[in-house]
Amino acid sequence: MARKRKASSRFGTPVVMLAAGGFIAAVFAAGLWAGMQFGQEPPAPRQQEAVMRSPADKQKPPLPVSPGPADQAAMDRLVARVAEPEKAPAPEVKAVAQQAPRLRPDAEAPAQLAWVQNALPTDLPSGRPMIALVIDDVGIDRRRSDAIVALPGPLTLSYLTYAKDLDRQTAAARAGGHELMVHMPMQPKSADADPGPNVLRVRDKPVDLAKKIDWGLSRFGGYVGVNNHMGSRFTSDRAGMNAVMEALKLRGLFFLDSVTAPDTAGPAAAEALGVPVLKRDVFLDNEDSPEEVRYRLEQVEKIARKSGAAIAIGHPHDATITVLRDWIPDAKARGFAIVPITVLVRRRYPALWQSAGRS
Repeated sequence: MARKRKASSRFGTPVVMLAAGGFIAAVFAAGLWAGMQFGQEPPAPRQQEAVMRSPADKQKPPLPVSPGPADQAAMDRLVARVAEPEKAPAPEVKAVAQQAPRLRPDAEAPAQLAWVQNALPTDLPSGRPMIALVIDDVGIDRRRSDAIVALPGPLTLSYLTYAKDLDRQTAAARAGGHELMVHMPMQPKSADADPGPNVLRVRDKPVDLAKKIDWGLSRFGGYVGVNNHMGSRFTSDRAGMNAVMEALKLRGLFFLDSVTAPDTAGPAAAEALGVPVLKRDVFLDNEDSPEEVRYRLEQVEKIARKSGAAIAIGHPHDATITVLRDWIPDAKARGFAIVPITVLVRRRYPALWQSAGRS
C-alpha cells in the first residue's frame, strides 16, 4: 500500500507542473492579446459613423475601396514620393489626381489656387490691426452651428468632415458672409479622445491615408483651406503631414495649424512643398466660460496690436457665442478689423495672390 501511494505521488507531480505551465502560458497569451487591443486608440463609435452620409450623399457613388488597375502605378509613385517632399509632383501623378472624381469644380484645378478663387472679396484694411476668428468643430451641433452662422462676420467656419447635410450648411454659412474651411480629424495622443470617423492615423498605410484625405476634401465645396481637428499625435509625424501637404498642394489649398502639439511638423512639411501655412495664436475657449473667452480675446487684441494680425480659434460653445455676439461689433468700433482667414494668407503670401490675377 505504501509503494502504491509513492508511485501515485511520482505520477502526480509532472501533471501538476504541466498544468501550471499551461495556465501561465494561457495568462501570458491573454495579456499579450489585451496589450495589442488596448494599446491602440479605440475605433470611432458606431453612432458617429452613422452621420457620415446624409440622404443626399446616398445618391453619390461610394468611395472606391482601392485604386483601379490603371491608377495603381501612379498611386505607387505618389506613395513613394512622401519621403521626398521637396520635388515637384510627377506629371502623371498630378493627372491622376485631377481626373479622379474627388474634388468639387470650384477646387478642381490646382493652378487656379482654390484658396484664392474661394476667398471672400475683402479689401485689405489700412493701418488697422487684423483679427481672424476661426470657429471649428462646426456642423455637428446644428443649433449652435446655426447660432455661429448668425454672428456678425466675416468669420471663418471650419466644418467637420463627418457632419451631415454639409452642402446646405456650408451654403448658408457662405450666404451669411463667412469663409469656409475643412476641419480634418487627425489622431490625438490620448486613446480616450475620440476624433471621429475616418481619422488620419500615424499607422495608416499611405494609400489608405490618401483615400481618407480625399474623402474629407470631397464632403463639400467652396472652402479655402484645412485645419486639424485634434491631431496632437498625427501632426507631430512628418511622414503623415507630408501626405496631407501633397494633397493640399495639388488642390491649391492652404493649411492652418491649430497647434495642438508643441512639436507639430505641419509648418515644416508645408513650407517644404510650397503650401501656404499659418498657425493659430490663441484658443478662445479651452474653458467654456464667458470670463475665459473674454480673457483670451484680450490676449488676441494684444497680439494683433503688436504684430498687426492675430488668429484665434474658438468652438460652437454657448459662452463663445454669447461673448462674440457683443465683442465683434465692439472690437470693430474700437478700430480692429475682423477679417476672413484668407486676408492673412494673402498678407503673408502676396506673390501667390498676385500670380492668381488678384490685386
